[in-house]
Amino acid sequence: PAVFITLDGKGARIFSRATREEIGKPMAVVYIEQQQGRPVEEVINVATIRDELSKRFQITGLDSTEEARNLALLLRAGALAAPVEIIEERTVGPSLGQENIDRGLNSVLIGLALVLVFMAVYYKVFGLVADVALIVNVVLVVALLSMLQATLTLPGIAGIVLTVGMAVDANVLIFDRIREEQRSGKTMKAAISAGYSNAMSAIIDANVTTGFVAIILMSFGVGPIKGFAVTLLAGIVCSLFSAIIITRVVIEYLTRNNTDA
Repeated sequence: PAVFITLDGKGARIFSRATREEIGKPMAVVYIEQQQGRPVEEVINVATIRDELSKRFQITGLDSTEEARNLALLLRAGALAAPVEIIEERTVGPSLGQENIDRGLNSVLIGLALVLVFMAVYYKVFGLVADVALIVNVVLVVALLSMLQATLTLPGIAGIVLTVGMAVDANVLIFDRIREEQRSGKTMKAAISAGYSNAMSAIIDANVTTGFVAIILMSFGVGPIKGFAVTLLAGIVCSLFSAIIITRVVIEYLTRNNTDA
């Protein structure tokens, strides 16, 4: 096992002068790191100088390839003078993480409850249908995340909250278009059909553009950002299904016997 070292011109001249008269003597590789604001030196290798060292040389006599690999990594890590100084150090217990998760879940439940009440009061029967679809949407998102074996983190919870708002937004667009169609004199069934058809382009545009953002975050993001993107993308797919398919099936079932159809 050996470590091969290549120096630039300046380094070659320095090593040549330093080792010219030191042949046969030991040379140590010293690793320096900052600890509590003071440099701490540690000898990580000692080798005997066999010849005048210049641009290219090697360190041999190592016990194993693993030792050679570790030495090479430490030499590369010390290629730039970048001391590490600890500016601030904190210890976070598990209770803080659990508290944040509890707050995140509470925000989802409170937001969901407020949305359910608003939709039921403002849109009456249509609002109750939207509430059912919204609950199904949240269940589908959690089920999809479970199938993907994704860990539900705080950014993931934020993605679910955003998904709830987007799902309601699609229903609001649909129901307002249905009301407009009814005011123009159309029957209930005709208004439902026209409302879904006319609102579809706006719903698709909004969700597709958000989906592009989620895909980009998944591609380039790491850690919490990627978790948020995964939850958001799953929520977009589920909200499209619940807002377009589930609500329409339920509404058409409730109005199938409408006499003015």
